[in-house]
Amino acid sequence: MASAQYYDKPQPGDLIEIFRGLYEHWAIYVGDGYVVHLAPLSEVPGASVNSMLSVLADTGIVKKQELWEMVGHNRWKINNLLDSKYEPRPVYLIVMDALKLVGEELAYCVLRNNCEHFVTRLRYGKPRSRQVREAGETALGVAAVTLGVVGIAALMATLLGGNKDKHKE
Repeated sequence: MASAQYYDKPQPGDLIEIFRGLYEHWAIYVGDGYVVHLAPLSEVPGASVNSMLSVLADTGIVKKQELWEMVGHNRWKINNLLDSKYEPRPVYLIVMDALKLVGEELAYCVLRNNCEHFVTRLRYGKPRSRQVREAGETALGVAAVTLGVVGIAALMATLLGGNKDKHKE
């Protein structure tokens, strides 16, 4: 496993993207080496956010942890991904709102209210998830290709089957 990488010193209100292999986990830096993040309650104790059980979760808990504890041996980076699209909220509000939520149980849905939605709501006031959008676009692309292939196969079968029946007459 790659060791944690420290690209820049995060500033309060920065979004932290942690690379967990098949998915990314997100947190928001609140200062003094701490982050706040939404973790599914279905996580196996000790597994932290590495568990893929988060897909099945419907409840999450807001946690405050040391950045290094949460990152573990995974790569991470500061990624204020929507700064060019939305103006970030004032830092004091981001941090204050994040800290107020620590310990709260919140609805969790991998598609509609995951850890990325949580931190983008805090930073920009808008819940967004690039992972969900990209996964949806990929799924739509695969579905379109599959339907196209099935449609062509059905058309070919009809055409070939139709010609076969004509020869029998």
